[in-house]
Amino acid sequence: MSPPRSLARLQFHAGFTLDDAVDVVPYYASLGISHLYASPILRARAGSTHGYDVVDCHAINPEIGGEDALRRLVARLREHGMGLVLDIVPNHMGVGVENAWWMDVLRHGRESRYAGYFDIDWTPADPLLRSRLLLPILGAGYDETLRAGHLRIEHRRGEWVLRVYDDRLPLSPASVASLGEYAAATHDPSTDEGRGALHALIEKQHYRLAFWKLASDMVNYRRFFDINELAGLRIERTAVFEDTHRTIFRLYAEGLIDGVRCDHVDGLADPRRYCRQLRHRLERLRTQRPPGAPRDAAYLVVEKILAHDESLRLDWRTDGTTGYEFMDHVSAVLHDEAGETPLTGLWRGLTGDSADFGSQAVQARRQILVDSFESELDRTARALFAAARADVATRDVSLAAIRRVLVELLVHFPVYRTYAGGAGRDAWDDAVFARAVEGALRTTRLEDADLLHLVARWLGGEAPRSLPPGPVRRARERAMAIFQQATSPVAAKAVEDTAGYRYGRLLSRNEVGVDAAHLAMSAEEFHARCAERAETLPNNLLATATHDHKRGEDLRARLAVLSEEAARWVVTVERWRSRHADLRQRAEGRMAPSAGDELMLYQMLVGAWPLDLAPDDQDGVERFASRIAAWQRKALREAKRWTRWTSPNEPYEDACEDFLRALLSGDTAAELAAFANHIAAPGAANGLAQTVLRLTTPGVPDLYQGTDYWDFSLVDPDNRRPVDFAARAASLERDHAPADLLATWRTGEVKQAVVARLLRLRASSPGLFAKGDYRPLETKGPAAGHVLAFLREYKGERLLVAVARHTAGWLGGEATPSIAARFWAGTTLTLPEGAWNDAFGAGSLNGGEVPVEALFGSLTLAVRTLHRGQAGRIAPR
Repeated sequence: MSPPRSLARLQFHAGFTLDDAVDVVPYYASLGISHLYASPILRARAGSTHGYDVVDCHAINPEIGGEDALRRLVARLREHGMGLVLDIVPNHMGVGVENAWWMDVLRHGRESRYAGYFDIDWTPADPLLRSRLLLPILGAGYDETLRAGHLRIEHRRGEWVLRVYDDRLPLSPASVASLGEYAAATHDPSTDEGRGALHALIEKQHYRLAFWKLASDMVNYRRFFDINELAGLRIERTAVFEDTHRTIFRLYAEGLIDGVRCDHVDGLADPRRYCRQLRHRLERLRTQRPPGAPRDAAYLVVEKILAHDESLRLDWRTDGTTGYEFMDHVSAVLHDEAGETPLTGLWRGLTGDSADFGSQAVQARRQILVDSFESELDRTARALFAAARADVATRDVSLAAIRRVLVELLVHFPVYRTYAGGAGRDAWDDAVFARAVEGALRTTRLEDADLLHLVARWLGGEAPRSLPPGPVRRARERAMAIFQQATSPVAAKAVEDTAGYRYGRLLSRNEVGVDAAHLAMSAEEFHARCAERAETLPNNLLATATHDHKRGEDLRARLAVLSEEAARWVVTVERWRSRHADLRQRAEGRMAPSAGDELMLYQMLVGAWPLDLAPDDQDGVERFASRIAAWQRKALREAKRWTRWTSPNEPYEDACEDFLRALLSGDTAAELAAFANHIAAPGAANGLAQTVLRLTTPGVPDLYQGTDYWDFSLVDPDNRRPVDFAARAASLERDHAPADLLATWRTGEVKQAVVARLLRLRASSPGLFAKGDYRPLETKGPAAGHVLAFLREYKGERLLVAVARHTAGWLGGEATPSIAARFWAGTTLTLPEGAWNDAFGAGSLNGGEVPVEALFGSLTLAVRTLHRGQAGRIAPR
C-alpha cells in the first residue's frame, strides 16, 4: 500500500467528523482511491474549521470524534483495503487558554518546562520584555483596557487568576503568595487605588499584555506568518520533536496511519534534519506495526513551495512535495502564450501600472516587512548584529546599517528560503543569494554595498564549520537559522497574499506555488518536468486543488481560455468598463472599484459563473453574488492597497460590493452569463485535460474533497463547503462511460466518470503508474499543437495518454466539449503496433499512424493501454 496509488483529501471539523468520513469510505473505495488524506486531527482550538491551530499534541480532537472515531474510520478503511495519510503541523501550535503548555509558560516564565518548546526571544531589545512574553491580546491600549474593567483578578478553582475579557490567565506563584481572600476588592480596577494595585500585580507576571496591533512591531515569539494566535515551535530540539510527535508515532506504530504530510516545512530551523529525523523514526517504528497493517515504508511528503527553477532536495529522504509545482505546470501548459501581449496590454492600459508581477512582489515584500514583520525583522537584524559584534574585525558595524541591508536582501529574495547549514550554502543556494544580492545592490545605499556582501557571507557564504568553535561561529549559525526562518513567511505573505491579489493580468495564474509572471508553458517543458519527476521523485503528490487554493481547479481551467480569447476579452472588458462607469462610486477619495479591482472582478464573474445558473434566476444570482462579494472583500483586504484586515476601509469595500450587485441586478448579468457560456465548453475541455494529466503523469494524484465533480470554488472558506456525497455515490453507481455523459456534461458526472475509470486503471496496473517510463509522443499535422501526448511503459505494460489543449477556437460557444472530426483532419499520432484498449469504454485501436479523430472519438482526451505480449517493446528514449 505504499506509496499510495491515489489520495482523497478530506477537511475535518465539527461539521464533518471522523464518523462522517466512515460513511463515505465505500464511495471512495468504489471510486478507486487507495488512501484517505486527512487534515490535521490533533486537538485544535475550539471551533477550528481547519485543524492547523493544534493546542494539544497528545489527543485526537474531540470535536471531530476523538480517538474512538479515528479507530472506527481506520477499521472501515482496512475493510476496503485502504489506508490513511495524516496532515501534521510541526512548525507551530495554537496558543491561548486551551494550550496547557502555553499556560505553563505564562505561569512560570523561563522556568517553565515548556519554555524551550516555543521559539521565544527572552532577551529582546525592549527592557519591558526582558524575560517576559508579549501577549498582544487586548482590544485597545493597556491603560484604556485596565480602566474599562476588562482586566481583573478572581479566585477560580482554588487559585487566583487574571481575567482578561472572558479568558483567564495564570498568575505566577510568587506574585499571588501574599494575596488574601479580599484581594479582588483591593485590586478593583474601578478605583484608583485598586487599579494601581492590579497594575502592580500584572507587572510581576512573566508576560506583558498589549494592544493586538502592537504585535507586528513588538512580539517576541516566532509566529506562523503574522498570525498572533499561532506560535512557532523549536522542533530542532530533540525533546520537542519527540513530545510533539508522540501521538503521531503511536498512531503509526499501531497501524492507524500509513504516512504523513508535513505542513509548512520551510518554517523549521532545519528542514533537512527534520525530514531525515522523521523518516528515521518512522522506519524504526515499522517493525512494531501489527499484523494486517502495511509494513511498507511510510509515505512522507512536505508542503514546500518551489520556485520555477527549483527542485526539492533529494537528501531530505521524503517522497516529494504536496504538489503545488504540478498545479503550476499543468495549468501553464493549458494556457496560450499568444495571449500574453494583449492581456498584459489590457492590464497596463486600464490600471496605468507598468509593473510586472516580479516588481509587484518586490513592492509587496517591502510593504509587508513594515506592516506585518517588524518584530521578525528586528530579531533577524539583532542576530546579525550579534554576529558582527562577536568578531573584532566587524565590531564597528552598526545595527542600523545591518538593518538597512537586511531589508534590501529580504525585499529582493527570489525564493521562499535557503537551506544553509554548518557546511554553508550549496550551489543552488549560492545562486539564490547571488540573485538576491544583485537585486539588493540596485536599491542599497552605495555606502552599504560592502556590508551587503559581508552579510551574505555570514549567511552561509562562508561555512560556519570552517570557523573555530566559539562565539563567532555560534553567532553566525544563529543568525543564519533566524534569517532562513524569516524569509519564507515574508515570501508567502508578499507573493501569495499580497501581490497575487494586486496583479490581475489573468487570475488563473495567481495561485499558491505559481509565479504569475509566467503565463504559459510549452509542451516540451511540461514533458521535461514529467520525465524528471519520474526519475527523481516518482511518488511526489500531484495536486490541482487544495484547502489553500485561491480558485477552484475548473475555475482556473475556464479562465485559462481567456489566454486564447484575449482579443475578444479585451474588447468585452473595455465595453463593460465604459458602460458601467455610472455604477462606480467615490469612496474615501477614490473611485470604487479601482480599474484593477474591476478587471479582476469581471474575471471572477465569468470564471466562477455556475454552469446551471440562468441570469434571470434571482435567487440563484443572489447566492452567487453573495459568494463573489465574500471573495471580493477578502481579496481587497489581502491586496492591502485601499483596505486591509488590520484597518478595514469599509466605505471602499461597500462601494465595491454595491458595484458588484448592480452588475448582477441589471442587463449585464445576461452578458456575463453569455460570456461565461462562451468559454464554458473549452474550459471544461481544459478541466478534463487537467484531470487526466493529474491521474496519469508520474506521481501520486490527490483528489481534494468534492472535486470529482466540477470545482468552481473560490478562496477559503468557499472551497471548504459541504460535499454532496449522496449525489456522487448515485452517479458513480450508474457507471456511465464519459462519452455517454457529454450531453449532460454540466452536471459534473462526466468528470467523475473520467476520474473513476482512471483510478481503477491505476489499481489494475499499479507498477505502470508508480514506476513506468515517461516518453513524449510526437503529433504530426496541422493541429499538432493542440495535442499533448505521451507514453508510459513498465515491464511490458504500455499506456498512451493524449489530451486536447487550446481548443477555444473550436469549442467557444459550443454546447458540449466535443471537437468535430474535421478540426483534426490530417493530424496523426504514431503508436507502437498492437491493439490499444480504450480506458473509457470504446473499442480497441490498432497501432501505427493513427488519426487523432479516431483516437479521441467524441471526447477531447484519450487513455489507452497495451499489455504484455500484444506488441514489441517501446523503443528507448
